[in-house]
Amino acid sequence: MRFAILLVLVAFAPALHSAPAPVDKKDDVKMSEPARKATAKGLAWLATKQNADGSWSESRYPHNPAITSYALLAFLSQGHLPNQGIYGKEIAKASRYLVSCAQGDGYLIGTRGGNMYSHGMATLALAELYGLTSDKEVKTVLKKAIDLIVTGQNKQGGWRYSPRSPDSDVSVTIMQVMALRAAKNAGIHVRDETMKNAIAYIKKCYNPSVGGFAYQPGHNPGFARTAAGVCILQLTGEYKAKEIDKAVVYLEKNFDAREHFWYGHYYASHAMHQVGGRQWKAWYDRMLRRFLPLQQNDGSFSGVDGSSAGPIYATSIAIISLSVPMNYLPIYQR
Repeated sequence: MRFAILLVLVAFAPALHSAPAPVDKKDDVKMSEPARKATAKGLAWLATKQNADGSWSESRYPHNPAITSYALLAFLSQGHLPNQGIYGKEIAKASRYLVSCAQGDGYLIGTRGGNMYSHGMATLALAELYGLTSDKEVKTVLKKAIDLIVTGQNKQGGWRYSPRSPDSDVSVTIMQVMALRAAKNAGIHVRDETMKNAIAYIKKCYNPSVGGFAYQPGHNPGFARTAAGVCILQLTGEYKAKEIDKAVVYLEKNFDAREHFWYGHYYASHAMHQVGGRQWKAWYDRMLRRFLPLQQNDGSFSGVDGSSAGPIYATSIAIISLSVPMNYLPIYQR
């Protein structure tokens, strides 16, 4: 049944552009046995860290919907679904928690506050969950969350920390575009104009002299923002965008950047999978060599830079990134 759902999603997911995805990028990357064991051990550890209300939290970010969303996506990336299999209970509880975070206007920030980072991640998680389950309660919350993103887009074409911010940054904008793309895949209407304006803003953050994307136009590029920029261009059908080739080279040169390490690789794994071919294979091999030694004996993954949110955040992203070849999450499929 699970595979049938995924096949239907792939067959009927609406495209933003009429141009088809490249067909000459056959994916020959398979999860190795060490990667399978590592992700299985990581999921088992995550399951023990879930709070009674269905959330996951870090000491720096208690009851933040974004942390729960990363953890939920980790389980979904391995093909686990609500009320099915060994983690069905945990996923169902997480789903109910995210639904409970919705404010009256659709803002997914929970009872202890949050911002558009939290909202974007939670909306993405719910969109993936709805795409895999067709849960009507999730759909109701998802539609309001998407409406808030659409109405919150500012004149620059992007988003920032609050739903009505006059300025933008690429980090928050990327999260909203990911959520919009996932919702569109799941059959929720999203205006093309919204996406086009967002793409225009993201391209303004590109620095052609070095090939990277910056936090805001005119700032210095970074690994995490460049990974996010390539990811979004690929997701929105801009497969031949002039920025991509040079940005990929930038990512390859800066693979070991410590700043925002896990956040960067969350997007980079997605971006390089969309690039495909030998570059994706080489990238995945590098991820294995870099990630697996970071796993602790209990199954969690350690932080790399001082800004990492904590082990739940790091473990979730490691699992999501290593699980890309499994193709369970619709947002990661080509």
